[in-house]
Amino acid sequence: MKILLVDDSRTIRNIQKNTLKTLGHTEVLEAADGLEALVCLGDNKDVELVLVDWNMPNMDGLTLVTKIRETDKALPLIMVTTEAEKSRVLQAVKAGVNNYVVKPFTAETLSEKIAQTMTKVAAPAEAEA
Repeated sequence: MKILLVDDSRTIRNIQKNTLKTLGHTEVLEAADGLEALVCLGDNKDVELVLVDWNMPNMDGLTLVTKIRETDKALPLIMVTTEAEKSRVLQAVKAGVNNYVVKPFTAETLSEKIAQTMTKVAAPAEAEA
């Protein structure tokens, strides 16, 4: 599965990339902000999951989610952020994220959220088939 990591912190991207690698995900693309992420998604139509940070320069994660949802309702999106307030979680869900992970997180938590998200996204597609 090809995954796009969107976070302005190179250190956080490296930690997430290493965590994903231990979970068996080796195809990982990176973007430092929402604008880079949109370019990356345009160049890589085969991205199957996007992990998005909320707080970034140029284009924040919430704006990115909204932009992606304008053209792609199905791409699985997980917000991975320090923003833990319930109102923020609800705001992100309303914008179109499929799941939410609060930093710092364990490999186990990330694995569970990815599995939940992919199962949720697959279920409607199977129902239509």
